[in-house]
Amino acid sequence: MSITSALNSAMTGLTANARLSQVTSENLANALTPGYSSQTLNLHTNGVTPGVRIGDVERNIDPALQSSARKAEAEHSKSQVYADFYARMSGLVGKVDDSTSITAQISNFDAALVEAVSRPDSTERLHDLSVKAGLIVQSITAAADGLNKLRVAAESSIDVQVDQLNNQLKELEKLNARIVVTQAAGASTTAMEDQRDLLVDQVNAAIPVNVVQRDQGRIALISVGGVALLDGKAAEISFDAKRNIEPQMTQANGLLSGLEINGFAMDTTVTGPLRGGTLISQFDIRDNVAVESQNDLDAMARDLVERFQDPALDGTIGLTDAGIFTDAGGFFDPADTIGLAARLELNDLVAMDGQAETWRFRDGLYAATPGEPGNASLLNAYSDVISENRTVSTIKLGTISSDLNTLSASVMSRFARDSDSANNSLSFAATSHTEMAKAELALGVDSDAELQNMMVIENAYAANAKMLSAIDEMMQSLLRI
Repeated sequence: MSITSALNSAMTGLTANARLSQVTSENLANALTPGYSSQTLNLHTNGVTPGVRIGDVERNIDPALQSSARKAEAEHSKSQVYADFYARMSGLVGKVDDSTSITAQISNFDAALVEAVSRPDSTERLHDLSVKAGLIVQSITAAADGLNKLRVAAESSIDVQVDQLNNQLKELEKLNARIVVTQAAGASTTAMEDQRDLLVDQVNAAIPVNVVQRDQGRIALISVGGVALLDGKAAEISFDAKRNIEPQMTQANGLLSGLEINGFAMDTTVTGPLRGGTLISQFDIRDNVAVESQNDLDAMARDLVERFQDPALDGTIGLTDAGIFTDAGGFFDPADTIGLAARLELNDLVAMDGQAETWRFRDGLYAATPGEPGNASLLNAYSDVISENRTVSTIKLGTISSDLNTLSASVMSRFARDSDSANNSLSFAATSHTEMAKAELALGVDSDAELQNMMVIENAYAANAKMLSAIDEMMQSLLRI
């Protein structure tokens, strides 16, 4: 080997090891940085010329694993939305061991009727009957109010996610442009690609996407249903949020907003082109799941009102008179059931915070004067009507025939079952997400391996430096000769 060849080998070796040291140091420094991909410097021979040529810096990623991890993360995020909703609804209607549940309040009212029947002349027991009836109303309206808040929360979540998606897609558009320019200048784009992957992960949680590689290092994002969210230009997503939502408001009747992308209306159902993430899950909560829950509460409230509004039960009640349980204080019209659970009130005549004329439980709601104190026939009729089987139809329960206690227990069980099912789905999704995350981490920075690489680089650097020193001594000897 000539001195020139040896000198070239040593100089390129020093340069390559210096660059290797820089890449390894960056790996070690970012070992705990979220979204950072470990990097490898590619080295090549100089061909016929002795020495080493520095190549590009390569990110250690597995596109197939990355895609699977994103699917698992989107499924986990979606499952969390449903689990949170059903857990909250189960808490609102109450559980089996909950003394404040709707079922427990109806049972307490039934028991208070038994007490009143045994002493119909007791004002205290009639007052207690009014209190227990009021607690039924309170438990149902509280559940309806809580459900409405969950629906409003879904609306707010959609609004926030749309704003975030628009910002994220704009940032991805900018990063695509910067990567093109940086690659053209021959500089490394690994840091920008890591940042871009983090943004893609955030978009994917809301709307699962497929990443398509384009020329010059750019990417395109296409939803699993084929909608282009980013392909050159970022898509513009629009949504008109409502701050207050009434039970009768739906997207189908035009009172709630749908979703548009670049001015085109999107199908926001769970089988639509944007399916699979938290965005469509919140639409499903708002437009379907919450509506079905409202239907259950309204059917239970309707059954309660109609049992005690029947003129055949209490001869003092006219055809258009309200019963013990009322629709906002007035007569309940079966044609106006939607939202009844939120409008439910105890008749002011017997309510303790109203006229408190609790003798009307015994003598008839609209009796002109108190009747015989020992007459418990109407109170007995109230007990009988609670135990009477009536036909009730809801979206989730179907058509069933049950007494009032059984109906309320069926609604409670429905939400408990749905909550358990949602939690099971969440548990499975969480396990899949965790395993995929572990697999991705395995491709990350191995601190032990990087430290070993650093020692090897130091030795190689020292060897190249020693060669330079030897070449220098040879040159000095030649010059002296």
